[in-house]
Amino acid sequence: MATRTIQREKLPSLVPPPVAGIASLIIPGLGQVLARETRRGLLLFGSLVSITGLMVWRIYDLAHLEPGPLAMLRKAIARRPVFVVPMLIGIVALWLWNAWDAYRQAQPDVKGGAGIFVLVIVLFFTLGWQIGEIDLYKLGSELPDAWRPLSQVLWPWPAAVEREEEILSAGADILVPCDDNPPPPPEEVPGQPYLVATPTCGELSELGENNQIIPGTTLKLVGRGFAPNTETKIWWVDPLGNEFVVRQSGEYVVFQTDDTGSFEIELIMPYRLIPPSAAGPQIHRVEARQVVGTGPARPSEPLRISIARMIETIFLGMMATIFGIFFSIPISFLAAKNLMSGSWLTLAVYYFTRTILNIVRSIEPLIWAIIAVVVVGLGPFAGILALTIHSIAALGKLYSEAIESIDPGPIEAIQATGANRLQTIVYAVIPQMIPPFVSFSIYRWDINVRMSTVIGLVGGGGIGFVLIQYIKLLDYRAAGIAVWFIAITVAILDYVSAEIRQRFV
Repeated sequence: MATRTIQREKLPSLVPPPVAGIASLIIPGLGQVLARETRRGLLLFGSLVSITGLMVWRIYDLAHLEPGPLAMLRKAIARRPVFVVPMLIGIVALWLWNAWDAYRQAQPDVKGGAGIFVLVIVLFFTLGWQIGEIDLYKLGSELPDAWRPLSQVLWPWPAAVEREEEILSAGADILVPCDDNPPPPPEEVPGQPYLVATPTCGELSELGENNQIIPGTTLKLVGRGFAPNTETKIWWVDPLGNEFVVRQSGEYVVFQTDDTGSFEIELIMPYRLIPPSAAGPQIHRVEARQVVGTGPARPSEPLRISIARMIETIFLGMMATIFGIFFSIPISFLAAKNLMSGSWLTLAVYYFTRTILNIVRSIEPLIWAIIAVVVVGLGPFAGILALTIHSIAALGKLYSEAIESIDPGPIEAIQATGANRLQTIVYAVIPQMIPPFVSFSIYRWDINVRMSTVIGLVGGGGIGFVLIQYIKLLDYRAAGIAVWFIAITVAILDYVSAEIRQRFV
């Protein structure tokens, strides 16, 4: 069969090309409108106005403290020259190109080109890059620092079990400042952790004139008798009894002992603010501490909480889906045009139902969860309400579209027998609806389980609630356990839903 290509005939311009070009130079897109390329002109007008407005906003955001527009522009150029200067050149180029484009569109045998819209896309992309504060250098430079928490999220299972904890520690006294009688090294007790510091006296780090830290004495710490291959922290105890984990170069002094439970490190004596009344030599103490597990392993608290919350999440999604199906089925009949077009009254009900469904569906479940939390308080009930409301709207739309796409043949055959509207629905509509209804319902359950992990972030119950708490507490291993349970549950549900679809659809 031959294929016909219908081309729109170019209408003659209302003005000569020079007039169209000047018109677009004054008002962007006006020349294209006069050349009878209205959509092109309106698109260019909207693009230029949007880009110029966004650029003015970014200049104001960069230099809003300056007294006038020119001063603001100079300050913005000084702060972001690589962004501001090319954008200004691009806007001017787009304005001039818009005038040239109007001149060409007004010519009889010239059709629109796409080059000017490539420039529009480039300018919008550049604005989006700056507004989004995209920094690839920062991403590359800080990614190594983020590897430790990311690795804990990716493999959190060491935190899935716990034992009774025991603290192994050993310390040495440090005299500040040195005198003729420094404290002797501690005596070593067989079978007990041991730590010796060399020297046993020194000067603390000080704060210089420019608030710069002046390093104190470097101590050589040698420890043995600790648990092998175990994380160890160095603590400092001042004469007032205050204790803290020592930091060097902005990082806590944390390390692993070797296979024999020994270690050897160098430590710069930290900065401590000692009251003026504490005159004379003071005894400080440096300690190495380990937290080791003893006794049989047992499920950790994060593991137990994650399992309980994941079960809650599954049932939260299930209950919301059941309620959504129950209420959306009758609503879907009211939102199906082929069933509701019999009279002006039923047609009005159709449009009203469709409008309500569109409004409810346009509001994200996260917003409904916030509203539900205000009404019923924190907990899974708020999440069920939020997901139910959104499920009714979403399933109502999908069900009604499935009803509208059914084969009219069985309906006509049933009506030919004298069946009323209810009998027509029961015997001609519902049998055709079952396969898509099952598919949509399972798909919605999958969505609700996924969404229930998100609405927990605002107090809607489920595993999302504890996940955000673990992240705020920087407990990345516990957060990783929750993330793994979410991923495993979603994978299992995806497999189960595929099996159900294969059997019923």
